[in-house]
Amino acid sequence: MPRGDKSAYTDKQKRQAEHIEKGYEKRGVGEPEAERRAWATVNKMTGGGKLSGSGRGKAENHAPARKGGRLGGKAAAARPAAARSASARKAAATRKRP
Repeated sequence: MPRGDKSAYTDKQKRQAEHIEKGYEKRGVGEPEAERRAWATVNKMTGGGKLSGSGRGKAENHAPARKGGRLGGKAAAARPAAARSASARKAAATRKRP
C-alpha cells in the first residue's frame, strides 16, 4: 500500500476529513495544506485507518477537533494592560450590582 493511500479508512473517517478540510479552506488555508491538516486531525482523533473486525474498535478522542476554537485571544493580548484592567473593573462592578 503506497503512502497516502486512504483505502484503510472508513467512510466516516473520509467524511470527517472532508468536513475538516472545508473548514480550513473557509478560513483561508490553501487546498493541499488544508487536506494535510484534515487527515492529521482525523489520524489524531481515531488513531489512523480503522480496520474492520471484532475487538479492533478504539474510543475516539475528539479533543483535536475542538482545539481550533480555543485558540485565540490575540486581540485582548494586544491591548495595553491598563485597558484590560479597566475592563475587568467595569465587569466586576456590573456583576456586583443587585
